[in-house]
Amino acid sequence: GTDITYVPFNHRMAYLSAVKDFADGEVVAWNLTQHLTMDIVIDTVLNLKSNPSIPSLEDVLIHSDQGFHYTNPEYICMIKDLNMVQSMSRKGNCIDNAPTESFFGHFKDDVDYRNCKTFEELKYVIGRYIEYYNHERPHMGLKMRTPIQIIQQTIPRY
Repeated sequence: GTDITYVPFNHRMAYLSAVKDFADGEVVAWNLTQHLTMDIVIDTVLNLKSNPSIPSLEDVLIHSDQGFHYTNPEYICMIKDLNMVQSMSRKGNCIDNAPTESFFGHFKDDVDYRNCKTFEELKYVIGRYIEYYNHERPHMGLKMRTPIQIIQQTIPRY
């Protein structure tokens, strides 16, 4: 699932877009911007496309709410061009995207992002947190394992 959240810092605002794999809980792509233009979601999907652990986006379901960015023809065409499957929450039903919202909630609880002085510092702090979230932070919904532990347990051993 994918979504956007605001991240206030040093009397300014940034916006974090993330894609979370609902199956294993891993944050597989993210993007941070200072403006809410279409680039935030376009670049997030491009980051997903360049993720080496995802060999193909063909038939990958990407779920979002019905916000402006996700109903924009530019985004819809990009998803179609990548042969992905677009899915959107029912109107007024944010619970459909609860796993991504949960990641944002944990991030805002765990990280002292408001005291970052620069956008670059904020981006660094978020990158470090996502590494921690994927590799070290136990998740209750994963029986106190990390997303990477789940992935490693599901990879066939030869």
